[in-house]
Amino acid sequence: MKQYELKLIETLLVIAGYIGAFYINKSLIDRVLKRTLLPRARRRIIVRAFNLLTTTTALVFLAAIWGLRQSEIAVFVSTIITAIGIAFFAQWSLLSNITSSILIFFNHPMKIGDHIKVMDKDYPFEGEITDLSYFFVYVKTTTGELVTVPNSLVLQKSISIIIKKEQA
Repeated sequence: MKQYELKLIETLLVIAGYIGAFYINKSLIDRVLKRTLLPRARRRIIVRAFNLLTTTTALVFLAAIWGLRQSEIAVFVSTIITAIGIAFFAQWSLLSNITSSILIFFNHPMKIGDHIKVMDKDYPFEGEITDLSYFFVYVKTTTGELVTVPNSLVLQKSISIIIKKEQA
């Protein structure tokens, strides 16, 4: 068997393993998380995170199969880690909003459906949280406006939870 044929077989095995892991992750994690009574939006984010981990692992295996050296992979990984590290300190970047969304997801007490008041000196408002995404928190005000607040600003502003939505 020639070298490239062996690489093709290994690639097909990694792809098959990735597809299998993708569906196992989705069904198993979703089933386990349904028992925890987390809102559906939160379960979706957790499944996406596991899919990202699975995809990254598959890409590393494919890179190793096709001959990328460990030093090249290490340079790529260190570049990604550096970009994430910069995102922790850059206030207005997109990476900062994604990093903030992770912090909000795991540590902030506000959830979808809560009625909040944002105590900003220039533009104070209150309303119900309708969605939490990777970049924004969506708040429907009492006057019917939909206000989008960048996740990085949510961590900087004082927010008061007026009415806490009860968990089902």
